[in-house]
Amino acid sequence: MVMIRVSADSTCDLSPEIIERFNIAIIPLSITVGEEVFRDGVDIKSEDVFRYVEQGKTCVTGAVNVYEYQEHFQSLTAGGDQVIHICLGSGFSSCYNHALLAAQDFSGVEIVDSKNLSTGSGHLVYEAALMAENGVELQEIRARLEEIRAKIDASFVIDTLDYLARGGRCSGITAQGAKILRLKPCIEVRDGAMIVGRKYRGVIEKALRMYVQDRLHDPSVLDPSRMFITSAGCDPELVDMVRSIVEEKARFEEILITEAGCTIASHCGPQTLGVLFKRL
Repeated sequence: MVMIRVSADSTCDLSPEIIERFNIAIIPLSITVGEEVFRDGVDIKSEDVFRYVEQGKTCVTGAVNVYEYQEHFQSLTAGGDQVIHICLGSGFSSCYNHALLAAQDFSGVEIVDSKNLSTGSGHLVYEAALMAENGVELQEIRARLEEIRAKIDASFVIDTLDYLARGGRCSGITAQGAKILRLKPCIEVRDGAMIVGRKYRGVIEKALRMYVQDRLHDPSVLDPSRMFITSAGCDPELVDMVRSIVEEKARFEEILITEAGCTIASHCGPQTLGVLFKRL
């Protein structure tokens, strides 16, 4: 019997428990620090990124290359299994294009552009795993994922723009201005790209309270199946506070707490947190 293996980039930010439960095959992006190259989630974690940055070092994320994807798909299909691979959004990385090129050498490998990042992609990976477990065929899984991805609501609140400025995604002047005004911007994923949403003012705790209330202001449009609360460098008390607000505002069948990997960490910095869910 042909099995369908679910595969994803390390940027999907799913917990080890979910990955183990569904036997999801994760291929890591690279993180370059000076002359050293690390594998995201394998030999470098988010806290390591923060430590390196505090030491004045630059952390640069790198896409999975075509050769790495070829090896990955070869190992997954060697026993005759099919593969559905969900990529970090093509608007954020060349991973998707590299995976497409690599998949040309294999029959039974389908590539899905998540048009998202972190557990925005993770929602699709989770859905693919559930469908594969229930015997849905490969092409049908791909078609359903392409319908679901338009319903994903993905956003994060970041505490400081310093990391975005270091990566060239905003100017140093903008970052400094936000610091002076104590602004905590909400970064949203829209149509496969990142945009700046509402800017909250004050301490991060106050900003997150307002952010969660904004995202969940109309419970009638929320898909109740699951929500991810995904954070980087946040105190557990802050995550618990957000979970309590979510439970007050909406009824999700699952609330899954995950840690953002090195990609989010290197671009957004510590004290970053997002609530990511699907809309009906």
